[in-house]
Amino acid sequence: MSDPEFHRDRREHSGAPQHLDDDLLAEMTEDERVETGLDDFNPDEVPSATDPLPPGLTPPRPDVRQSAEYRDERAEIRREEEAGELRGLDADDPFPPTRYDSD
Repeated sequence: MSDPEFHRDRREHSGAPQHLDDDLLAEMTEDERVETGLDDFNPDEVPSATDPLPPGLTPPRPDVRQSAEYRDERAEIRREEEAGELRGLDADDPFPPTRYDSD
């Protein structure tokens, strides 16, 4: 396949073509940027990083709610709630509390 170029057809009038292919022009521009060293690669030619990895390469993620740290922190939150040390977030009790509220 030959390189895509914007050549005018002799049958067209001498002015610029009415509709240039913007996608082709953008692709040619990226290729030129790579050839001249302005860019390291053409981003359209890079495979997607969101492709899933083959099975067996990623370990299963443990459920954080089963960890000892999670259970300890959850127990501390419950203790603070029962002791009245934690305040609820609502319009009457904005968060965070400030010393300026006591005017």
